[in-house]
Amino acid sequence: MSAKVTKALAHAAQNLGATLDALRELAKIPSVSAEPPPNAELARSAAEVAAWMKRIGLERVEVLEVPGAHPYVYGEWLHAQGAPTLLLYAHHDVQPPGRPTHWKTPAFEPTERDGRLYGRGVVDDKAGAAIHFAAIDAYLQQGGLPVNVKLVIDGEEEIGSEHLGEFLATYRERLSADCIVLTDTANLAAGLPSVTYALRGIVIVDVEVAGLDHPLHSGMWGGPIPDPVMAMCKLLAGLVDEHGKLAIPGICDRVRPLTPSDRERLARLPYEEAAFRKDAGLLDGVAIAGEPGFNTYELNWHRPSLTISALEAAPMKGASNQIVNSARARIGVRTVPDMDGREVAALLSRHLETSAPWGMRVTAKVHSVGGWWSTTPGGPAFEACERALKSGFGVDSVYIGCGGSIPFVEPFARVLGGVPALLVGLEDPICNAHSENESLLLSDFDKAIKSAIHLYDELSRLPRG
Repeated sequence: MSAKVTKALAHAAQNLGATLDALRELAKIPSVSAEPPPNAELARSAAEVAAWMKRIGLERVEVLEVPGAHPYVYGEWLHAQGAPTLLLYAHHDVQPPGRPTHWKTPAFEPTERDGRLYGRGVVDDKAGAAIHFAAIDAYLQQGGLPVNVKLVIDGEEEIGSEHLGEFLATYRERLSADCIVLTDTANLAAGLPSVTYALRGIVIVDVEVAGLDHPLHSGMWGGPIPDPVMAMCKLLAGLVDEHGKLAIPGICDRVRPLTPSDRERLARLPYEEAAFRKDAGLLDGVAIAGEPGFNTYELNWHRPSLTISALEAAPMKGASNQIVNSARARIGVRTVPDMDGREVAALLSRHLETSAPWGMRVTAKVHSVGGWWSTTPGGPAFEACERALKSGFGVDSVYIGCGGSIPFVEPFARVLGGVPALLVGLEDPICNAHSENESLLLSDFDKAIKSAIHLYDELSRLPRG
């Protein structure tokens, strides 16, 4: 280990408390990207991120705007002559807080207890930005980084980075790099560093089922008049079979089978069903679903799935004995290689519009389409990442897939000519990202900062390009 790395690690350790204080301040800002622009809280969050970047010595710091989008933040340090350039990515927007009654402490009042920091966005993904800020600061305090860095902190990841195409078209010339390091993924278990090499895509379709032009008294009309809410339930239930496999004709025809190397990586991963059930919060007696013949990790990372993320007709509060005139739902399909998102959206929409019972009027509208991404985890950049993670966490890393989607990865990797993309993160199975009581495991946060310091050093010895 070089003297510079040793000093950077010491500085990061001495300033860990200050880093956590800055993270808490950032996490107090309710930067919910589901609220459309202009969004004062997203603007405030972007300004706080930019201020943090400037404090640690990053240059050309700027809040980047594209029309109709939440703000991105950019900064760089490009004085490591002859060294590779890393494009570092995280996001500062967050999910809505959910049900206030289910938070043990308020969502936007970060609170530490039992070795974890609780609050919306603390792990997804403001900690991802904080890791790189801490590691960069640790080096700049010693005179400079061993690599060149460009940072992009996204403001709309949680809504699918809807304006990413415009962002790329507008700012492409700033973003050239030899390697992408994205800090917004999960570890397989607490304390077990994990490199993600596959992401599922997502297709979201909104559907409305209507049967009446106004609600009716259920006693006066119930029986001969079909119930649109019941029709919606029957329609949704028919989208999967009894195991949870998608039952939409043609939708799985393009799914790419796993390679022997993929299966070998899966076989090496630890898995205990009892721990998996506990981490997920499955109630006693609830079965694990999924297509027969595939293990849990394969189902979660490498097979398509379908989720109903919203369902509405009439609220429970104030409900009366009515046949409601219409019902609405939001359907999400997670896609895998080599599924075509547009084709999936068309197949799902056609199936919905032609399968409703009782001749109900069905309208399906494609909300968004995000692509899947996968890579072969090998070569010098991945080997450097393995060494860095072992140095930071003290154990060997593993390669995993991710059932979620990060829209940034595939377009940037493609635009940058297929440069290596290293996906690492801080979420662990009980972090509750996207749910109430989201939390960050503080011991892993410390280890991730150390890993980032080692990673910059390891990648500095790779040839450019």
